[in-house]
Amino acid sequence: MEGLGMLKQLIGQLQQLLDTYQSQSHSSSTLILQPPHTLLFQQQHPRWTTSLDIEDSSVDDLCGLVMTARKSGSFRMSDPVKPPPSKKSRRDRSRGKSSGRSCTTEVMEQEIWKDFPEDLFEAVIARLPIATFFRFRSVCRQWNSMLTSQSFSLHCTQVTQESPWFYTITHENVNSGAMYDPSLKKWHHPTISTPPTKLIVLPVASAGGLVCFLDIGHRNFFVCNPLTQSFKELPVRSVKVWSRVAVGMTTNGNSVGSGYKILWVGCDGEYEVYDSVRNSWSRPGNMPAGMKLPLSINFRSQAVSIGSTLYFMRSDPEGIVSYDMATGVWKQYIIPAPLHLTDHTLAECDGQIMLVGLLTKNAATCVCIWELQKMTLLWKEVDRMPNIWCLDFYGKHVRMTCLGNKGLLMLSLRSKQMNRLVTYNIAKKEWLKVPGCVVPRGRKRQWIACGTAFHPCLTAVA
Repeated sequence: MEGLGMLKQLIGQLQQLLDTYQSQSHSSSTLILQPPHTLLFQQQHPRWTTSLDIEDSSVDDLCGLVMTARKSGSFRMSDPVKPPPSKKSRRDRSRGKSSGRSCTTEVMEQEIWKDFPEDLFEAVIARLPIATFFRFRSVCRQWNSMLTSQSFSLHCTQVTQESPWFYTITHENVNSGAMYDPSLKKWHHPTISTPPTKLIVLPVASAGGLVCFLDIGHRNFFVCNPLTQSFKELPVRSVKVWSRVAVGMTTNGNSVGSGYKILWVGCDGEYEVYDSVRNSWSRPGNMPAGMKLPLSINFRSQAVSIGSTLYFMRSDPEGIVSYDMATGVWKQYIIPAPLHLTDHTLAECDGQIMLVGLLTKNAATCVCIWELQKMTLLWKEVDRMPNIWCLDFYGKHVRMTCLGNKGLLMLSLRSKQMNRLVTYNIAKKEWLKVPGCVVPRGRKRQWIACGTAFHPCLTAVA
């Protein structure tokens, strides 16, 4: 009886295949039977089989049919017949993908997110990309109020930003800035709160997610978080120096939550330090007697901060001047610059002082990177821009501005016939072209005038 049951299963499957075969229009007929392992699967899973009522007396006739087909050569063991796959249109394929995504999202909402712990929302959102967070702020009031939450601020301090953003000012619109996100390769155009008076302010330094601005008349300082519009005007300086000054900025601890300090220094040796905790300017320490005045500071080079120490580039004599914000001690280093160097500026990567500049000889111009050797206090070339890119500079009077000097550099290279933005990753030695900066609903590319790098921080308060 057990053999009879298996034979019934075989006959039923054979009948299905015969029906399928007769529906196809082929000139030759071939009988196809599923392999034995398929029959075993159907015995274990009877709901996948089609049962037929077979009389015992008809078993011999059906067996004869099978044997006849086998002798004629039209009986063979093979996989089940599968119709050739039909090619779907692009619209159908995209529709299938979108429906699959929607189903997956619905399952996640029902099975996972309904039981997600409330206390983990801030930890997860703090690790989202900055641009994604601002889209999520519109979900509910609770998420929108996270910017002022102490616990959310703590989570943000535990997340390290791999690469800085760049805040820039364009020639076409000096009253508004443009931010570049290198991870997404996208420009953002924030609307930063303007000072009480209609002044033109330029970014000169940054630390802890905050950007320090100085008005074009070198009189007033402002601090702003470009992401959250937190804006503050600093008190009036006690020393009335309206000439051009160099500016540096550091944080008191690992984050801006412990406060920050801003230093300005003039060529004649005047300087002051602003402490955000005291909200006042002071002059800790004294300029050493051996420090040559005037300082001849290279104002094209932004200050580099390593820990609590700021480094400024000077041109006469060539070298570096440093100031320690914690101890108030000034130092100077005589370091000759490489030959044929122009538009050079200091940079920093993992605590190492770097130099970037244009190396011009005859009609050829190239962007080069140097590293300061601590033992010899000499510059050693470590990399240069690919030659195929430098060919575009041949015979042109190229000027360069470095818009960021913290591990990732943004270089603005321009001439009468060219306007190019390039980023350089010091650690990876990677050169990348930056898409042109175009204002919303505009078509014309903007010319970058100046800028600075900053590490985006949602909870930094000016």
